[in-house]
Amino acid sequence: MAAQKPSIPKGTRDFGPVEMTRRNYIFDTCREVFRLFGYAPIETPAMENLSTLLGKYGEEGDKLLFKVLNSGEYLDALEAKTRGLNDKELRQLIELSDSTILAAIRFVRDEIHSFDTAKTMEEEYHRKFSEIEERNLGRFIFSYSSGKKRGEKQLSALGKYVETITPNKLRGYVKQAIRQSKLSNLKHTSALTQRISEKGLRYDLTVPFARYVVQHQNEIAFPFKRYQMQPVWRADRPQKGRYREFYQCDVDVIGSRSLLNEVELVQIVEAVFARLGVAVTLKLNNRKILAGIAETIGHADRLVDITVAIDKLEKIGMEAVRAELAEKGIDAAAVARLDPILALSGSNSEKLDRLADALKGSETGLAGIDEMRFVFDTAAALEIPLDVELDLSLARGLNYYTGTIFEVKARDWPIGSICGGGRYDNLTGIFGMPGVSGVGISFGADRIYDVMEGLGLFPDGVAGGTRVMFVNFGGEEELASLRLLAGVRAAGIPAEIYPDAAKMKKQMEWANRRAIPFVAIVGGEEMASRTATLKNMATGEQTGVPFDRLAETIK
Repeated sequence: MAAQKPSIPKGTRDFGPVEMTRRNYIFDTCREVFRLFGYAPIETPAMENLSTLLGKYGEEGDKLLFKVLNSGEYLDALEAKTRGLNDKELRQLIELSDSTILAAIRFVRDEIHSFDTAKTMEEEYHRKFSEIEERNLGRFIFSYSSGKKRGEKQLSALGKYVETITPNKLRGYVKQAIRQSKLSNLKHTSALTQRISEKGLRYDLTVPFARYVVQHQNEIAFPFKRYQMQPVWRADRPQKGRYREFYQCDVDVIGSRSLLNEVELVQIVEAVFARLGVAVTLKLNNRKILAGIAETIGHADRLVDITVAIDKLEKIGMEAVRAELAEKGIDAAAVARLDPILALSGSNSEKLDRLADALKGSETGLAGIDEMRFVFDTAAALEIPLDVELDLSLARGLNYYTGTIFEVKARDWPIGSICGGGRYDNLTGIFGMPGVSGVGISFGADRIYDVMEGLGLFPDGVAGGTRVMFVNFGGEEELASLRLLAGVRAAGIPAEIYPDAAKMKKQMEWANRRAIPFVAIVGGEEMASRTATLKNMATGEQTGVPFDRLAETIK
C-alpha cells in the first residue's frame, strides 16, 4: 500500500510551538481584560442541534453551516431496510430520500409479475414515473429488458434481479440517483438535509450562548456576563484572512437593555487592543437606523435584502451595491434616495444630525439615532482613547441583531474586520424565553494574530518557551544539573535538560534550533567551584554564575 501524503482540509491550519505561544498571548490578553470587567467563562459543545443553528444567520449564513451526517453516513439507514421490504419500511425509505426513486423501486418489486410483457411494464413505469427521465436508476431497472425480444423470459430475469438487490447495491443506486436527480436543487437538498443531518458545527458563539442561557436560566443571575473562547466553523471559500476553522473570543452581557453595556464594550475594545499594541478603528451603526432607512426609501419589508447589500459597500463599491439591490427588486428611485444617506460625511455628531433630518418620518430610525448619540456622547465624556466612527454602511448581515452593531478594523494592516458584534433583543425568544435582550462583541483571534504577525507586534519574550537548557554530561554532573534544574523551575523559569549524555556540539545545536536563549554547563570544574558556566546563545558570551544566583541571573 502506497504511503499517504499527509494533508489537512483547506481553510484549516496547524500551529507549532512558537505560533501557539503567540496565540495564547492573544487569548490571555483578552481573558485578562474580560475578567477585569466582571465577565465569567463558559464553554458550549462544538456541535449543536441543527435546529438551533438554522435560520439565525440569514440565507447566506445557513449555506455556510457545516452539517454532520447522522451516524457518519446517512445512507447507512437504507442498509437495514432493504431486506424483506414491507409497506412500513418503504414509507420510511420514501421519507428518507427522494420519493420518486423509492416509489419506482417499490413499483418494480411489487408489480413486476402483474404484466404480460416487459414492454407493458416499462410503459406503465414511464407513465407513472416520467419525472425520473433517464437517470441511472431508471436505466438500471430496465437494463434486463432492453434486448430485441421483450418477453416473459426477460421479464422473469428482471424480476429475479430486482428481488435480489443487496443493501450495498441499493445504496449505490440511490447515491447515483441523488447525484444526478433534482436533489441537487436547493429546495430538494434542504429537505433531504433535514432527514440526514440533525447536528451542525457551530457557526458562531452567540447563538449557542442564547441556547445556553435558556437551558440554564435557573442557574444563572441576570444580567449575566460571560466570555467564551472556542473555535467556530464556516464552509466559506478559503482566502487570505478567511478560514473555515477559526477561534472567536466572545464577551456578552444578557438580561439588560441598558446602553451602558454598549459603552462598556467600547471600553473593552480599547483595553484589549491597547494591550496588544494594535491601532484600530471601531465602527458603529444601529439596526434601527437601517430599518429607518429602509422605511424612508419605501421598502420597509426588504430590510434584509438592503442590509446584506450595503454591508458589502466597502468591499464591492456603490455601483455593485446598486446592481445587487436592483437584482433583488429594489426600484431605481429608492436606490437614488439611499445614495445620499450612505454618503453622509462629517463628525459623528454631524452625521447623526443630518441623518435625523433624513429619517424624520421614521420613529424606529430616530430611536436608533438616539441610542447612537448616547453611546458616542458617553464614550466622549469618559475620554476613551479610541477612534470611534459612525459608519452607515455597516450592516453585519446576521438576522438576530436589533440595535447597536460593532465592527473593528486594523488601521495599519490590510485585512477584513478583526472584531464585530451587536445587540440582539430577542435571540432567546427562539428557544422559548422571549424578551431577554443582550449585547456582545467577538474578537477574531486568527485575524488579530495575522495583523500582529504582519506588523511584528509580538513582544520578544512571547515567541519562546524554554529559557535555559542544562547540558547533560551524565553521571554525577547529570545529578547536579538536575538539582539546579529543579531550583530554576521552582523560581518560575521554564527550563530543561538534554535527555541524553550526547556530544556537546549536538546538544548546543539542539538548543540553538529551538531558540533557547541560555545554556547552563555544569561539569567537574563547575561542581568543584559551585559555579555554573552560563552561555548566552545570542552573543556567545560565557560567564560563571554561582549556583545560588543562577535563577536570578537567567531572569
